[in-house]
Amino acid sequence: MRKLLTIASSVVLVLVVAVLVVHAQQDKSKRPSPPATAKCELAAGKSVTIDYSSPRKKGRAIFTDVVKYGEIWRTGANEATTFVTNTDLMVGGTHVPAGSYTLFTVPNKDKWTLVISKKTGEWGTDYPGEKEDLARIDMKAATGPATENFTISFDKGAKGCTLKLAWDTTTASVEIATM
Repeated sequence: MRKLLTIASSVVLVLVVAVLVVHAQQDKSKRPSPPATAKCELAAGKSVTIDYSSPRKKGRAIFTDVVKYGEIWRTGANEATTFVTNTDLMVGGTHVPAGSYTLFTVPNKDKWTLVISKKTGEWGTDYPGEKEDLARIDMKAATGPATENFTISFDKGAKGCTLKLAWDTTTASVEIATM
C-alpha cells in the first residue's frame, strides 16, 4: 500500500510540474513583448544566436519615453537579451571569444554602443556594471522606415553578418565576422 501511494504521489507531482512548464511557455508567447530569436549561420556550422523579447511601440515616443539617449538599455524587454556564439568572432573589429553573453546598448542619435557583458542570467534591467563588460563596440545609427516592433536581425554577407537593431525610425548596425 505504501509503495502504491509513493508511486501515485510521484505521478501526480510529475504531472503538476509538466502542466506548470507548459503553462509558463504559453504565457511567454502571450506577453506584450513576446520572445524572439535572431540567428546568423556562418561557415562550417558556426553560428551566432540572439534571444530577446520584442517590445512594441504602441504610440509611444521611443527615444524620449522608453529608451533614453546616452543611458544603458537592456536591448529588449523582460529577461536579458542573450548573445551566444559557438566560435570566436570579430564584432566591429573587437575579438569576442566563443561563449554566452548578455547584450546591452547605449543608444545615441548619431551612434550606438553595443555592450557585451560576460555576466549572464540576470533580468533584463540588471546591468551588472562596466567591470563585467567584455567589450563596448561602436555601432552605426541610421534613420529608416518606422518599425513598430523592436527587432534584432542579421543580414548575411560574404565574410559574416551585419547585426541590426531596429525600432521606431532608428536602425543600429555592426559587422560580425569569424576569425
